Amino acid sequence: MTDVKTQRPGRRGFLKTAAVGGAVAAAGTLAAPQVSRAQTITWRFQSTWPARDIFHEIAGDYVKRVNDMAGGRLRLELLPAGAVVGAFQVMDATHSGTLDGAHGVTVYWYGKNKAASLFGTSPPWFRDANNFLGWFYHGGGEALYNEMINDVLRLNIVGFLTGPMPTQPLGWFKNPVERVEQLRGLKFRTVGLATELFNELGMAVVALPGGEIVPALERGVIDGAEFNNPSSDRVLGFPDVAKVYMLQSFHQHVESFEILFNKQKYEALPAELKAIVRFAVEASSSDMSWKIQERYPKDLIEMTQRQGVRAITTPRPILEAQLRAWDAVVAKLEGDTSSPAAGPFFKKVCDSQRDWCRRTGTYFLRNEAPSVLAFNHFFARG
Repeated sequence: MTDVKTQRPGRRGFLKTAAVGGAVAAAGTLAAPQVSRAQTITWRFQSTWPARDIFHEIAGDYVKRVNDMAGGRLRLELLPAGAVVGAFQVMDATHSGTLDGAHGVTVYWYGKNKAASLFGTSPPWFRDANNFLGWFYHGGGEALYNEMINDVLRLNIVGFLTGPMPTQPLGWFKNPVERVEQLRGLKFRTVGLATELFNELGMAVVALPGGEIVPALERGVIDGAEFNNPSSDRVLGFPDVAKVYMLQSFHQHVESFEILFNKQKYEALPAELKAIVRFAVEASSSDMSWKIQERYPKDLIEMTQRQGVRAITTPRPILEAQLRAWDAVVAKLEGDTSSPAAGPFFKKVCDSQRDWCRRTGTYFLRNEAPSVLAFNHFFARG
């Protein structure tokens, strides 16, 4: 066995080595921020929501996850609706590169192709929005979405769906709507396929972005409106202009958010940053589904107990009328071969969704114990 002897450096040798090492360390310390700055990609990422809305907060949750995981290599700069373009213009702005990315919903570009709403506010054949996202990511929905983006509309866009939303209330009214006949002639705000649905029920539909709804309701431009949920509705000021809040509806039984990026810029990212962008979609989707369980009920209680809001369950005849109206809307759009905004592609997406819902719905309806039974047992005792 060889005996290895360690030679201790002299004082001058030690100081010389330390000086050189210290110089290298100092150079590294000074150089690191410059390298980091040179590698950072900064993208303007606009939401379609007012800054005070919980939806803008949820967009920020996604942005934080990307920025934290990217480690300084990619940074999304979050902007509220209107900072660069209006809420309904984010798709075009992302396509052109005016924006690098956006957070919104597919119904906001319903005017480009009516099938767009099938990827956000489809007919109510899905059990819930998580069931819808299951179809999108595991039932063929994402391939159909990409076909619409790339082949039908030819947009310079990469998109992801995220954030399962609960059933949206029928909306806000000055007086309760107790009969189907009362819907006829009402001027009402909604978006996407719900415009077709409420038109079928005889309502006069107006499409407005979130920030314009309450002023229109206050001025009497519209008679009623829906936006999305108690937290958004409360902060947007609905309780200040209407006191009747009708819960339960089939007009937007499920919905999810859409995250968009300019395709050229996204494809130029290295593989690991692409992965971060995509996996942050999944992470923020889960976090949102947990967050709203706390926020939505709390804000509904605040409105009913402190702001004089009457929360009323939509009568069953209105719900049944909505389902019949959905039959008519879907049949009309599937059979419309005269327009590239509907017809064969619309039916192709609907067929895929119906197949998924028939298979998954059969299982879950047979397997799941009724939650109402358990809730009433534990919490509804006299």
